[in-house]
Amino acid sequence: MKTEELKEAAKIARGLSMDAVAKAASGHLGLPLGATEIGAVLFGEALRYHPKYPRWMNRDRFVLSAGHGSMFLYSWLHLSGFDLPLEELKQFRQLHSKTPGHPEFGETPGVECTTGPLGQGVGNAVGMAVAGKMAAARFNTPEHSLFNYHIVVLAGDGCLQEGVSAEAAAFAGHQKLDNLIIFYDSNGVTLDAQANKTQSEDTAKRFEAYGFEVQSIDGHDLSAILAAYQRAKSTKGKPHFIVARTQIGRGIPEVAGTFKAHGEAGVKFVPQARQAMGLPETPFYVSDAVKAYFKQHAERLDHAYQAWLKTFNAWEAQHPELAKLLHSGKTPAQPEQLLAAIPHFEVSKPVATRDAGAAVLQPLTKAQPFFISGSADLHGSTKNYLKDAGDFSPECPQGRNVYWGIREHGMGAIMNGLAYDGLFQPSGATFLTFSDYMRPSVRLAALAKLNTVFIFTHDSVGVGEDGPTHQPIEMLASLRAIPNLDVIRPGDAEETAGAFVAALTRREGPTALILSRQALPIAAIPSPQEKRLGVLSGAYIALKESAPLELIIMATGSEVSLALEAARTLGASVRVLSMPCLERFERLPEAQKELLLPSSCKQRVAVEAGVATPWFRYAHCSKRIVSIDRFGLSAPGPTVFKELGMHVESIVRAAKNSKGNEGLRGACAP
Repeated sequence: MKTEELKEAAKIARGLSMDAVAKAASGHLGLPLGATEIGAVLFGEALRYHPKYPRWMNRDRFVLSAGHGSMFLYSWLHLSGFDLPLEELKQFRQLHSKTPGHPEFGETPGVECTTGPLGQGVGNAVGMAVAGKMAAARFNTPEHSLFNYHIVVLAGDGCLQEGVSAEAAAFAGHQKLDNLIIFYDSNGVTLDAQANKTQSEDTAKRFEAYGFEVQSIDGHDLSAILAAYQRAKSTKGKPHFIVARTQIGRGIPEVAGTFKAHGEAGVKFVPQARQAMGLPETPFYVSDAVKAYFKQHAERLDHAYQAWLKTFNAWEAQHPELAKLLHSGKTPAQPEQLLAAIPHFEVSKPVATRDAGAAVLQPLTKAQPFFISGSADLHGSTKNYLKDAGDFSPECPQGRNVYWGIREHGMGAIMNGLAYDGLFQPSGATFLTFSDYMRPSVRLAALAKLNTVFIFTHDSVGVGEDGPTHQPIEMLASLRAIPNLDVIRPGDAEETAGAFVAALTRREGPTALILSRQALPIAAIPSPQEKRLGVLSGAYIALKESAPLELIIMATGSEVSLALEAARTLGASVRVLSMPCLERFERLPEAQKELLLPSSCKQRVAVEAGVATPWFRYAHCSKRIVSIDRFGLSAPGPTVFKELGMHVESIVRAAKNSKGNEGLRGACAP
């Protein structure tokens, strides 16, 4: 290791961070200044990456879990030669720049995941470590090691205080993910105060108890940082936790070591700090020596990449079937081929959509070899176990069923980490009423356009005896409020087949599948294929009027069968529109939406066993919405449905209200 060159690089990186935050008059100086030496060792010596090929399969992944310190990452990506020119650093936190306030996946080359919500990056990194183990088990051979990368995380006190990191770390320790290395930026400071104001536990011992190999070092000592990293890489059987004692805001004496260094309070001292460090007055300065060092380092990295490429080509020649499988993981499946793999269901036999999901998953498991399933200790209830696919463990890293434990929050973040990695498509299941436990991960999956699949069962008050704690009322509306999340609530087994195919073939965002515990009837009309394709569109005509259209009843899930029964009572001029996914319906061309839900038909009724909020845009009036806007109660499911007005008579009554309010534009708005 060229210590003097890396010390110079650390000085330059500190200067870049100070200049960017000062110019933006916004941002966080503390971590970028305090952890600079860690960055110098990682990006200037230890990590294996290629700046021209930022998505190289066998690169080491670096995750800045403490995403508020984003200038740390941007500075090192720039110096390392990634496509992040100096001009982008000058535009830190400005409109349409590649240097947003917190790192965002897909916006900046070299950023592995979207971080900022504290602790999420730790969970994401655990997911990447799982992906690394799975890939190595599937594709490495005795002669060729294609996948042997490490995931390196930089996390602070904020990340480790958040519960999501505890859940993820416990999982990582149990699974012996020895390709995971966490650097703990231990500076004794949080945003409001010194860290001892809010914590007194021994964090190192906590991680040791999780099953981590723990080291403690001076986080400003380049040699100690490299030695700890090399030891972590060589120690097998445990993930690694390196406590790096650092000084937050190092380089600005007026705020260094205090909570004032967390934000931009040190900006007013930047000119004298730069002068004391020996930097010229010109901001955003990068010395020729540092440029030369990283140019040479890039050449060394390229040699390592070329050696791997030679190994890959030899592996591909010797194992064409494995190579075909690997390449197939990068090729999206087509909905038609997946739908064809799923047998149709018997019309005469009601099926809970969670049970239909279990049946659907088995042929999809064979058709989609990179699909991963898991449950938060609820396989017996969520029914999403993949038969003959093995259970992921240190002894069976190729297993496709993951036992996440009772850790919804951690499960969501780890699943997203698998999705960020790009080869595997993860799914995980729990009850719908617990979806808020993992909401931050669901939101980030939507923001980062990940293809994560969230399976939520026990979808309504139909849960029955478990009572209001387990009966989701507001969850559907809450999930639908997240942009770029498809929420699909199928109405029978055939719609469930379409729902899973829709989720598995989506590439620009996540999907939440909402499944019932109670059995639902399967209508003979329309055809199974029409139902499945209707889910892909978001809506379809479940019952077409046989007389001039006067009324449209819209429904999802278990309420579709109620809507069909009500329509037969109301007469031939009624259409039933099954709308399993409002988001997909809204993405249809206007002409197609008009065919399904014509604006000329003012009489509309919506029915769903949840709050009314999502339906005002379609029904326009609370009297036209059959909903449940209160918490549930404990009783058998059918009894609860009847008690809370979720029955045919309520739909018929709403239809009469709809007719009575025809033409009262605006008078019945919410």
